Amino acid sequence: MNKSAMILPALVLIVAGILSSVFIVDEREKVLVLQFGQVKAVKEEPGLGFKVPLIQDVVRYDGRILGLLTQPLEVTPLDDRRLVVDAFARWRIVDLVNFRESVGTEGVRAAQVRIERILNAAIREVLGAVPSQRVLSEDRTSLMNLIRDQARRQALSLGVDVVDVRLTRTDLPEQNLAATFARMRAEREREAADEIARGNEAAQRVRASADRTVVELTSQARKESEVIRGEADGARNAIYAEAFGRDPEFFAFTRSLTSYERALKGENSSIVMQPDSQFFNYLRSDTGADAAQ
Repeated sequence: MNKSAMILPALVLIVAGILSSVFIVDEREKVLVLQFGQVKAVKEEPGLGFKVPLIQDVVRYDGRILGLLTQPLEVTPLDDRRLVVDAFARWRIVDLVNFRESVGTEGVRAAQVRIERILNAAIREVLGAVPSQRVLSEDRTSLMNLIRDQARRQALSLGVDVVDVRLTRTDLPEQNLAATFARMRAEREREAADEIARGNEAAQRVRASADRTVVELTSQARKESEVIRGEADGARNAIYAEAFGRDPEFFAFTRSLTSYERALKGENSSIVMQPDSQFFNYLRSDTGADAAQ
């Protein structure tokens, strides 16, 4: 009975020791085995690992690509036009031993602080060597690649690799926005005034051309109407002359009837003339014979 009581605790201790000496490495992790703070083993492949219980410790790090969003940073490009820039970087641990020695026990949090400093320095150096117009343009991939390459070279000393860098914002400082907006507004108003002036000038030319065309067409029409009227008068007079030459008496008769019609129009027409006037020849005689006497 006493022997069984001693075996059971021993078995428990043995099982506990075996379990405490085994650890599992997840496929998303990288593991360091430390002994009194010194690195004894590096485990980057997923599976089982072993350590000495109570003497060695397991420190786990994320083996995936991590993200880092930097705080807004004010930079001065080549043309002394200040900009507020922030960036997003992706990075991962590539050298566990170097990473542990560089950041100590704080791990990823301390690494992000140091990587952000490296990124800020790279951003200032790269963007400070180009004009602001290039930074504000859509085609700034080359600038982001330069920032990434420079940050990668410096971050390798921490045991990390900067995979990618993207500029998420490139804006003017708040104190410059009002002045920039006013300048842009003045430029647009000047362009609008130029367009209005050019439009008025073009409209004036069109109106002058239209007025000249109206005058020319009116003059030409008046000229043609006078010519046609003169030709018509000439034809009329020729007809009258021909009719008078063929039958002077009939011509005189028709002219007298026309005169009567024009003179006696209206409901109350009065004419004061001498009875023996030639105007009444065809009223006194059908042939106007009195006119010959």
